[in-house]
Amino acid sequence: MAFSHYPEPLARLIQEFTRLPGVGPKTAQRLAFFVLRMEERDVMALASALADAKRKIGRCSVCFNLADAEPCHICRDARRDRGVICVVEEANDLVAMEKTRTYNGLYHVLEGALSPLEGVGPEALRLAGLLKRVKEGGVREVILATNPTVEGEATAMYIARLLRPLNVKTTRIARGVPVGGDLEYADEVTLARALEGRREM
Repeated sequence: MAFSHYPEPLARLIQEFTRLPGVGPKTAQRLAFFVLRMEERDVMALASALADAKRKIGRCSVCFNLADAEPCHICRDARRDRGVICVVEEANDLVAMEKTRTYNGLYHVLEGALSPLEGVGPEALRLAGLLKRVKEGGVREVILATNPTVEGEATAMYIARLLRPLNVKTTRIARGVPVGGDLEYADEVTLARALEGRREM
């Protein structure tokens, strides 16, 4: 083990932290030492929150958002405009869109984007669920809010082609979001402008 100079329980904790995205060995060591300095009740609360989230959070069967109930709170909300579906790559993109407070429709989470180089094809995305929702009727518009990356653009174009025969208005959020960025890191004003400036595809 790379952290064999530490006592085994500490080495294991550091090793587990390195499995988190963006956490290298030095950050993992800092986190582990921080946890050791925490009160035991706080450590137990953290462990309980981790286990609880893993056990209780699933995917909504309608939109594939993260949810602790079926369907999710957005799909259940009768005040939402059920004629508009905003398609995003990941659940954290949905949260970013919600923060704009300018969108009141429903969502569809793809759980990724097309990336042939990484072996992610159409079958890996939640496209069948989206098509089913549109075919069931009542949907006036599908807003494609995939990330402004090569993969996001390819995904948006692919979905637009799939939707064309279904005679539903298909729009793409405007380029207020910087190319190469992720929706998760865009500020609310930029996202709101991008949403307002969406165009038909």
